[in-house]
Amino acid sequence: MVVDGNTKLSVYSLPKSVRWGSGKLYILDQTQIPFNIIEERQENIAQVWDSIKRLKVRGAPAIGIAGAYGLLLGVKDKINLSSDKFIDELEHQAAYLDSARPTAVNLKWSLTRMVKKAKSLKGKDADIIYKNLVEEAIQIHEEDKNLCRQIGEHGAELIKEGMGVLTHCNAGSLAVSELGTALAPVYIAHDRGVKFYIYVDETRPLLQGARLTSWELQQAGLSVTLICDNMAAHIMSQGFVNLIIVGADRVAANGDVANKIGTMGLAILAKYFSIPFYVACPYSTVDFSTPEGKDIVIEERGEDEVTHCGSHRVAPEGVMVRNPAFDVTPNELITGMITERGIIRPPYDINLRETFRHPSSAGLHSF
Repeated sequence: MVVDGNTKLSVYSLPKSVRWGSGKLYILDQTQIPFNIIEERQENIAQVWDSIKRLKVRGAPAIGIAGAYGLLLGVKDKINLSSDKFIDELEHQAAYLDSARPTAVNLKWSLTRMVKKAKSLKGKDADIIYKNLVEEAIQIHEEDKNLCRQIGEHGAELIKEGMGVLTHCNAGSLAVSELGTALAPVYIAHDRGVKFYIYVDETRPLLQGARLTSWELQQAGLSVTLICDNMAAHIMSQGFVNLIIVGADRVAANGDVANKIGTMGLAILAKYFSIPFYVACPYSTVDFSTPEGKDIVIEERGEDEVTHCGSHRVAPEGVMVRNPAFDVTPNELITGMITERGIIRPPYDINLRETFRHPSSAGLHSF
């Protein structure tokens, strides 16, 4: 599907980041937005791995959903194997797909859930296991829609008439199944008729805020103000920002949060200016196997993302580059976490476990 980038859509009719139908997987190429909206069919698991690595599909929940469906592509032609060999192949393909991006926990979470489902059916014919895996992937997708709606319902209560709300990167509809995490409260509040202002960081170096967040908010009819990342402190100092909501790629057991690079800086600024700073995330982003933020592996991406703007070089040849894709915000800087079960507040090491104490609700297991 190809749609001109100027086409106006509502948040509920936005192209979906991931779509599955009739055994076929389609991914919205987010590297093309806002100029073109291109839905690309994924033919095999290697293509899905590449789409995740190259950020054609991005956002922690969305890559988790894409991973579940991508795993199906990796084993769809293995249903003639024995049950044991099919599950072995499934584990192998899951480990391969998980290597695409290390920081966001939802990818490993969804792949682990798929493997666990298969192991629960050990001994049955491989084609039966595969059919159950299809149902499991669809269930993961549908659950995310419901989680996003619930996050939106809980978080919308924080947005009051006349407020200025700042967000960073893209944690909207494009990053999940629908509505978003950080943007779900924004969309729900807007639907309820609350009048407020939304500020969007550009989010260097890949400009997800400028390219994606500002675009999808416009489609939903919100008035958006785009600012450069290094303008945030000034805008806050002027009193324009009353609330900050960001997403998360991984939440450690103690409440430290890994999110798009630049998030920690915003949290520090929010503390200085006494602005509430909230993280919005579903249970699948909470990783109890990671004790603290310092234990989270931070993805380092290629230098071209920093030295170039699109295809145009903006830095001198030979300059050394660091390009961490994420940073870790210490839990003491976070006012609260907006989840599908309500808003969780400090102490996070206790309250996260209390909220998600059911063993199937959060945390990771090995394949």
